[in-house]
Amino acid sequence: MTLQQLRYLIAVADYGTMTAAAEALYVAQSALSRALKALEHELGGELLVREGRSVGLTAEGKRVVRLARTVLDTVGAIEDVGRAAEAARVNGLRIATTHTLAVDLTGRIVPAFEAETPEVSVDVVRCLSREDVFESVRSGLTALGLVDAPVPQDLRSHRLAEHEVVLVSPPSEDLPDPLPWAMLNGLRMAMPTRGSGRRSEMEAMFATLWVRPVAAVETDDRVHWIASVLNGEGSMLWYRDIAAGVFGDSAVIRSFDPPLLRAVAIVHAPEAAGRQARTFMDFAQRGGVRESGEL
Repeated sequence: MTLQQLRYLIAVADYGTMTAAAEALYVAQSALSRALKALEHELGGELLVREGRSVGLTAEGKRVVRLARTVLDTVGAIEDVGRAAEAARVNGLRIATTHTLAVDLTGRIVPAFEAETPEVSVDVVRCLSREDVFESVRSGLTALGLVDAPVPQDLRSHRLAEHEVVLVSPPSEDLPDPLPWAMLNGLRMAMPTRGSGRRSEMEAMFATLWVRPVAAVETDDRVHWIASVLNGEGSMLWYRDIAAGVFGDSAVIRSFDPPLLRAVAIVHAPEAAGRQARTFMDFAQRGGVRESGEL
């Protein structure tokens, strides 16, 4: 059982339909449904019952929702302690990002920023998914987030750059460059675990393109993705600049036909950002963040 599952259940109770709850949470409806089915399986009983287009709660579901609200309220109170302690660090700036983007953030961007602004120290918080980055910013645990687009409408965003999505393959893979999207069909690939937010995004994109790659490796650890390419187990999707810096000549990087570009943005809560956050955003928009990203 996870806090995310409890949040999903409460959202369905509050919004009355799977569609409305998924839209409010900025998650795929299929991912929401799978998470709730897993919760029902773990608890050994039905929590939801369909009533036409709406979704109602069983008696057990109503009880779990009441308890879940108490749990999340308690978690929020605990997080408030952390936020208060963090606020005491006047010269600290916390930035949430994903594991892939953190490589470039900690290796290039943060050192350059701290060299230009030595009075501000930056703490990079690594999150498992874009959704976790958004939640970190919403809750106030971090002042800023650095993610790839799109960005939920309840957060302010500042677009920084566009980056090309490419296919990274073992040298033994005989494929054209650029690669027609249709040739992904049946291609062995390293992918996130089934049911994760990133996997759902990939599957939605593949469905739109009418292609179905084969998941040769399923893991949320991008180090394992890299290893799978180096070991000849499969290919992976990544940003060209990140892939070039990580693989060098050890893998083949191919563009797609037509090419695919994704935007990277800084996000913060609707209220005005603090002084350190504004300083970092100004640095980023002046060119401090040029070549970073995650897929």
